[in-house]
Amino acid sequence: MSDVTPDKLNTADERERQKRLKYYSASQWTLIWWRFRRHRTAMIASAILGLMALMGVFAEFVAPYGPTTRDARYLDGPPQIPMFCDQNGCSWQPFVHGVTTQRDPVTLRSVSVPDPESRIYVVLFPAGEDVELLGFIPTNRHLFGLDDPDAKLHIWGTDSLGRDVFSRTVYATRTSLSIGVLGVLISFVLALMIGGVAGYAGGMTDNVIQRGTEVVRVVPIIPLYMGLSAAMPKEWSTTQVYFTMTLILGLFGWPTLARRIRSQLLSIRGEDYVVAARLAGARPSRIIGHHMLPSFTGFIIVDLVISFPYMILAETALSFVGLGLRPPTVSWGVLLQEAQSVRVIEQTPWLFIPAAFVVVAVLAFTVIGDGLRDAADPYSEAR
Repeated sequence: MSDVTPDKLNTADERERQKRLKYYSASQWTLIWWRFRRHRTAMIASAILGLMALMGVFAEFVAPYGPTTRDARYLDGPPQIPMFCDQNGCSWQPFVHGVTTQRDPVTLRSVSVPDPESRIYVVLFPAGEDVELLGFIPTNRHLFGLDDPDAKLHIWGTDSLGRDVFSRTVYATRTSLSIGVLGVLISFVLALMIGGVAGYAGGMTDNVIQRGTEVVRVVPIIPLYMGLSAAMPKEWSTTQVYFTMTLILGLFGWPTLARRIRSQLLSIRGEDYVVAARLAGARPSRIIGHHMLPSFTGFIIVDLVISFPYMILAETALSFVGLGLRPPTVSWGVLLQEAQSVRVIEQTPWLFIPAAFVVVAVLAFTVIGDGLRDAADPYSEAR
């Protein structure tokens, strides 16, 4: 005899009915989120980007030192990797060796070398430089450091001025990601407004807007940035240069998305629900925002996410060639600009660590875009 009773069948049917009811009553955003969670690679990429964003937001706490803090005793120093064992035995607490200065017999340059006879232990939340967390919370605690207040820990080494590469990379992560976010938001708003008007109005209005869009698209970017970089007053603060750079990237990053939004709106402007809304007396802004744009929200989300890598690469490339942000501001491009000599490749290769952040961020945004594209498509096999 079967162990399945009518009560068990009724319970299973009820669970299935509740599951279907939950699915069919869910909003579009909820369905996209459910499908996106099944994309494991995109979830991993989201976690990586989230970690990078947290590092940037809490840079004053994560970084043991400021971006311009120097360690004159450790110039061009290699990474100090915490260890648990050395020639003198093992310890349950990680430590690094002290540093001594010697003269290189070949180049006659002063070099910093580890002293295997001394140990300095790594601790969590030590007292260090006074900073303002999130810009208004004063504190002197940092994520990690050394128990000796006179010693400094450089897990990714230092540059030629003795500045900690890890700390500068953490601060640069905040700058580069924030420029990408603000630049994309500016270009996104402009694309929605310009592309929405062109796609909804059509006719002469569309022709005029498209000619203006083509003018912006054909502007040579490198000569433009060279001229703008030369026009920026040298006495401008780093904040003024930062916001000017963000504004420029946003003002010239909207044409592609605007044309895509325009093409989508042109394809649905004759649909019955749009005509009905127009006949009912709805305003054009309401028709576009409440009836037309939601029909391809998934497409807009994917295009928006894909725009982040281009914005980050633009800032990195321009700062790398000296046309973007200027020191003492730190960004991924500024850090890589300091690592473009042959001497760096041969003697201090750890200065290329910020390049790994650029690669990881671009790949993560690309993978997330693929995951959102599959999640926004109800007929995708990846769901």
